[in-house]
Amino acid sequence: MTTTATVLECVVCGGDVELEGGTLQGELIDCADCGSELEVASVAPFTLREAPQEAEDWGQ
Repeated sequence: MTTTATVLECVVCGGDVELEGGTLQGELIDCADCGSELEVASVAPFTLREAPQEAEDWGQ
């Protein structure tokens, strides 16, 4: 079985981000160039967005 990779542009730095064939919507990946955490927004077609930052929960 052959899996193909898709190369997209990082939405933060413009670097190349490689997505494997089995990548799922909502999956989190890191940009190898800038280290930003990215979320796969959709898979058909593949699109990326900056992953949402979790807010601190101070027990409230």
